[in-house]
Amino acid sequence: MEKIYSKQPNKNQNKFEPKVDTINFLLNYSKSLRVLKYKHLKFDTILN
Repeated sequence: MEKIYSKQPNKNQNKFEPKVDTINFLLNYSKSLRVLKYKHLKFDTILN
């Protein structure tokens, strides 16, 4: 057990470069998403 938790994580592991298209898609999706709350219910709508 001791050997498993004592290793240092690889620092290069968290580096990634998403595509510009992916970022644009997520931004546009988040802009168009609307959540309407009514009493105890939530309604999600995408305004496209």
